[in-house]
Amino acid sequence: MPLTRDDASASYAIILHNVRTYRSAGVVVVVRGKQRAETTLKEFQEAQSSSDHHEGWRYFFEKTEMAAGTDPGEATDLRQADLELRESKEPQEIKPIISPSSSNHK
Repeated sequence: MPLTRDDASASYAIILHNVRTYRSAGVVVVVRGKQRAETTLKEFQEAQSSSDHHEGWRYFFEKTEMAAGTDPGEATDLRQADLELRESKEPQEIKPIISPSSSNHK
C-alpha cells in the first residue's frame, strides 16, 4: 500500500510500554515518516533482550505533532500532558443513582 504525503512527512513517536503492567517507559525516539517509524520500531524490537520481552515490554508507534528528533524526555512529558488534556475533555461516565426504595420492588 503506497504511503500518502501525510504519512511520509508526519512525525511518529516510538514508545516503550509494558503490556502486563500497563506501565509506560515513555517515548524512545521521534522520527519523520511512517516508513522510518516502521523500520526504527523493527530495529528496537530486534535489539530488545529476550528477558525484557518476556517481562512484557513492547514498542509501538503513534503519529504525533512533535518534531522529529525531539528529546525523548521532553517528548515523554509532552505526550503525557497531551494524554491528560484529552482525558479531561472526555465526557465523564454517568453513574445511575439507585435509591433504596427503587431496589426493593415487590
